[in-house]
Amino acid sequence: MKAMFGMVSLLIALAIVGFLAVRQLKTAAPSVAPGASAAAAAGLSATGITTTGTVREQSQQVQQKVKDDIAKALEQGAAARKESPEQ
Repeated sequence: MKAMFGMVSLLIALAIVGFLAVRQLKTAAPSVAPGASAAAAAGLSATGITTTGTVREQSQQVQQKVKDDIAKALEQGAAARKESPEQ
């Protein structure tokens, strides 16, 4: 009786874990909808980085985007400091 209860419990736990894993995998990799934007059709992601090319090219594009974003943020911060009255 104990062995049967143990096996049933194990199967229930396995079913729960399997269900959660499938659900997680479906949300982690959403597919592109048929009516997707023109940018997605052209190979551009929402950040403006092309999704085509080699991994090295994509990596360099991401690095350049990060550098550009940091420079822009620093410029905005410097402009905000100049505009605000000194304390």
